[in-house]
Amino acid sequence: MTTIIEYKINDEGKKVKVTRKIKRTLVKSTVNHAVAERMHWTKFGAEKGHAAGPDRATTTVGEAVRLKLTAGGLKKEDSPEEDENAALRAQLATKKITCRLCQGDHYTTRCPHKETLGNIIGDPSDTGAGADGPGGAPDGASASEIRAAGGKYVPPSMRAGAAAGGETMNGRSGDRDNLPTLRVTNLSEDATDSDMWELFARFGKVNRIFLGKDFETGLCKGFAFVTFEDRREAEKALEKVNGLPYDHLILGCAWSSK
Repeated sequence: MTTIIEYKINDEGKKVKVTRKIKRTLVKSTVNHAVAERMHWTKFGAEKGHAAGPDRATTTVGEAVRLKLTAGGLKKEDSPEEDENAALRAQLATKKITCRLCQGDHYTTRCPHKETLGNIIGDPSDTGAGADGPGGAPDGASASEIRAAGGKYVPPSMRAGAAAGGETMNGRSGDRDNLPTLRVTNLSEDATDSDMWELFARFGKVNRIFLGKDFETGLCKGFAFVTFEDRREAEKALEKVNGLPYDHLILGCAWSSK
């Protein structure tokens, strides 16, 4: 503790005594040993003979960094990603979204009439050709054709003016061999071929798997055909997979009609 006594004249012209007490505190800090050694070096040049430590009159501690701030932010040419996104939005602005069920201006998966117009799950007469997944409209079937059938999906082979014999997994009904084949429905659009192999390979030897995919998006259309080498293994898979919760959906599994 250091006491400093001073005498001065106040505003009234009287001499007063001013006592100040100053407390000095020693603060220790840990620095690099090389920095600590440089502090004890003998000064040279214009600083020769001066006390240790930097002299504010001749030494600048630190470096002044000046920032130039702008209110506009990045210019358009500085962000090429924004230019690409703007061009993409301009192209999509002219596109019109049309539901394949009711022809409304919304996505097919969000159609309010999906349950009545597009529910094809569990229909034994449907071989899965052209299905648009759960709740989707089949390829080539307009909303008027579905409404005319009382809200039930009618396969292309059973529509008016269609030739006898509908399409199957191999394209024509007469080309399918005698191997047991299962038809799996209510698959999510994220399902892949590898998912189907992983799901059914545990029941036995799988001959082939056909997963219905959308031609444009490449997403699953909600159904698949699985062909086994042995019928007993196919029966076991049918028993286990039918009604199985899979990827937030309940799978449907039945024998594929030839």
